[in-house]
Amino acid sequence: MFSKLGEVMLYVNDQDQAVKFWTEKAGFTVISEGESGPMRWIAIAPSKDSETTIVLFNKEVVAKMSPGLNLGTPSLMFFTENLDELYKNLSSKNVNVGELVEMPSGRVFNFSDDEENYFAVMENH
Repeated sequence: MFSKLGEVMLYVNDQDQAVKFWTEKAGFTVISEGESGPMRWIAIAPSKDSETTIVLFNKEVVAKMSPGLNLGTPSLMFFTENLDELYKNLSSKNVNVGELVEMPSGRVFNFSDDEENYFAVMENH
């Protein structure tokens, strides 16, 4: 049986730029990083004690190693306890953010990283 989601693999064109975006603009922390042959990976998370990490892989290297793999960006929904503060914080760092929207399930907005990958954030009290 499954017990939890451990990692989300995110394939990017420029790993160093992606780490810079997630740490400097989104406030994530680098949890670990390493290399295995041509494969370099960097695990990031909102905090060191997060149960799930996002692991950044180089899209070109992964495509060569696993030609049939879907390299598209997964649709990720993040949660925050203070949506307004996060919205202002990302906006002040020139992150492309969408409008704050009221949904039946709560308030939400979307944002994109420097490679124009789309993500969403929902207020979670």
